[in-house]
Amino acid sequence: MILRKTLTLAVTLALAILASLPGAEAEQAGRVYRIGVLGTSGSQPTWQAFLEGLRELGWAEGKNIVTERRFSEGKHERLPDLSAELVRLNVDVIVTSGTPATLAAKNATTTIPIVMAAVGDPVEAGLVGSLARPDGNITGLSLLNPAVSGKRVELLKELLPRATRLGVLGNPTNPWTALMVREIEVAARTLGMQLQRLEVERPTDFEAAFGAATRRRADALLVLEEPFNFVHRAAIVGLAAKSRLPAAYGLREFVDAGGLMSYGASVADLFRRAATYVDKILKGAKPQDLPVEQPTRFELAINMKAAKALGLVIPQSLLLRADRVVQ
Repeated sequence: MILRKTLTLAVTLALAILASLPGAEAEQAGRVYRIGVLGTSGSQPTWQAFLEGLRELGWAEGKNIVTERRFSEGKHERLPDLSAELVRLNVDVIVTSGTPATLAAKNATTTIPIVMAAVGDPVEAGLVGSLARPDGNITGLSLLNPAVSGKRVELLKELLPRATRLGVLGNPTNPWTALMVREIEVAARTLGMQLQRLEVERPTDFEAAFGAATRRRADALLVLEEPFNFVHRAAIVGLAAKSRLPAAYGLREFVDAGGLMSYGASVADLFRRAATYVDKILKGAKPQDLPVEQPTRFELAINMKAAKALGLVIPQSLLLRADRVVQ
C-alpha cells in the first residue's frame, strides 16, 4: 500500500515537472522531431546560421531534433524526387532554400508545414496567397524587395559613370529571375543603360555567357541572387575576373569569394530567422497563421583587391556606405 502511494506520488511529481518545462525543454523530454532540409547546395554557410538559430531556441541535433538533409547540388530536376523522399520520411517540417526547392516541396505535400528560408517572390511564384495571410502549409521569409535590384544598378553606375551596356546573368528556369529582370530594366532605362540578358541553366553555360558579354561589349555585369548562381559563385567570380568585367552581386558571399561588389539582404540573417518559424510550428503554430516576413538587414560589400585587379578606383562615397570592405 505504501509502495503504491509512493509510486503514484512519483508519477504525479514527474508529470508536474514536465508540464512546467517551457518551450523546447518540454519537447526535449518527449518526442524527437524530424526536420527536413531541402535546397540546392549543402555547402551553403547560411544553413549553419539556421542550425545556430535552432540551438539558440533550445533545439539540438540528436537530442530533440533530427535533420534530414537533401540537396540537388545545382540540379533543379532532382528537387521533386528529393522532396518526395522527405515526405516519405514523414518529417514534421520541411525547410527550403530558393524558389525551385520550395515549389518542389509544395508539389510534394499539402499537409507537412514548409518554412521558406529565402525565396524570391512567394506570391508571384504561387507559393502563398499573400505575405500577410499565407493560406496554406507554407510560410517563412522572402527575399522580395523590388527596390534592391534597382539600387544595385545605381551602385554600378556610381562606380562606372560611363557604363551604357549592362549584362544580367540569371537562370531562366527560376521564376524569381523574370521579376528581378523587370526591376533591373526599369532602373537601367532610367540611368541610360541597355540591358543584355545572359541565360545560364547548366554549369557548362557560364563560359558561353561570359563570351557573349565580351562580344556584346558589356561594360558591367549584374549576377542575380538565385541558388544556381550561388552554388557556382567561385566559377562566376573567376570568369568575371578573367573577362575583366566589373560585376555586382546580390549576396555578400560572392565578394567573400573574390567578387567586386555586392548589395542585398543578409541571407544568413534570413536563415537564422527561419529557425523561429520552425520553433513556433513544432510548438503547435499553423503555417497559415504566421505571416511571411521580408528582409530587414541589407549589406553593401566591396572587395578592394578585385577593384585593384580591374584598375578601378572605388569612390569614397561608396566606401563610406560599405558595411564590409575586403582588403
